[in-house]
Amino acid sequence: KGKMYTDKGYFIEDPDIFDASFFGLSEDEAKSLDPQQRLLLKATWNTLEDAGITQKEISGSETGVYIGLSNIDYVQSHIRSGNTQKIDQYSLTSILHSTAAGRISYFLNLTGPAITSDTACSSSLVSLHLACNAIQQGECAQALAGGVNLIFGPEGSIALSQVKALSKDGKCKTFDEKADGYGRSEGVGMVLLKSLDNAINNNDNILGVIKSSAINQDGRSNGLTAPNGLAQQKLIQKALIKGNIDPNNVTYIETHGTGTPLGDPIEIQALDKAYNQNRNASKPLIIGSIKSNIGHTESAAGIAGFMKVLTSFKYGCIPANLHFKNPNPLIPWNQFNVKVADQHIDY
Repeated sequence: KGKMYTDKGYFIEDPDIFDASFFGLSEDEAKSLDPQQRLLLKATWNTLEDAGITQKEISGSETGVYIGLSNIDYVQSHIRSGNTQKIDQYSLTSILHSTAAGRISYFLNLTGPAITSDTACSSSLVSLHLACNAIQQGECAQALAGGVNLIFGPEGSIALSQVKALSKDGKCKTFDEKADGYGRSEGVGMVLLKSLDNAINNNDNILGVIKSSAINQDGRSNGLTAPNGLAQQKLIQKALIKGNIDPNNVTYIETHGTGTPLGDPIEIQALDKAYNQNRNASKPLIIGSIKSNIGHTESAAGIAGFMKVLTSFKYGCIPANLHFKNPNPLIPWNQFNVKVADQHIDY
């Protein structure tokens, strides 16, 4: 107890480097600010630059901000260190998850909803879903959506080691026979969303179209953190129906794919039942996971996978699922019409 068996993972270099004055922060406030919020501010600015939108143009607009954020490492180190002398007027607002979204709205003067979601590994995808719904329901004209994850201490990895959730080499060997858990990873991602009509009328650079999204919960399974295959299947079918999408026309799925002995087989089975009831046997459903490339970014994992798909659209290529050498024998592959993207696939 109290030990972890791996210290390997995927980490961002110098996450503390930050131009505080650029974002209107004093030196004292910047010292207290959770580096996850620093990364979100920088990612937001980069997103607007990529979209060709200036701060002046977006200021005062009904733009929503939806952020996925779970990690509390910085909160523990900053507030619970036992040194109350460290607490100043910025300590609370610098670490609250609610201000992760609110700070972006404040800096850019945005008047749409500002919501931070914590649903563990699905946090950033839930934020994406909420942003889409808000736009469709007229709660905001457009939205910034994304997630972030930084690891500052060993506590989380120690706890995850107790349930054997982490791989010993820090790699996500998704769908492979050597899958032994996931490698923890840091990351940040942000996208700008608006209705397709508005994007076309504005002559925007459209990277992709979200036809539908859906959300649910596993309910009771083998354990609090164990996946429920039936719930996954129902969620996929709900999204397909909502978007009027023929599952047989779907060629690729970016999976959750953590590389765990329990989760991978359950996910494969759910995907097969949802997508392969009438699929042509000669055209299997291609699957992959960005976690094999960059590790599991936890609360930012969903937006990472989403951005991978957008990048695939841009370059017309599905990147290879790394560390896949021998298929996981716990998965009855001969029963499922699926294929792991074990090499780059041009389309």
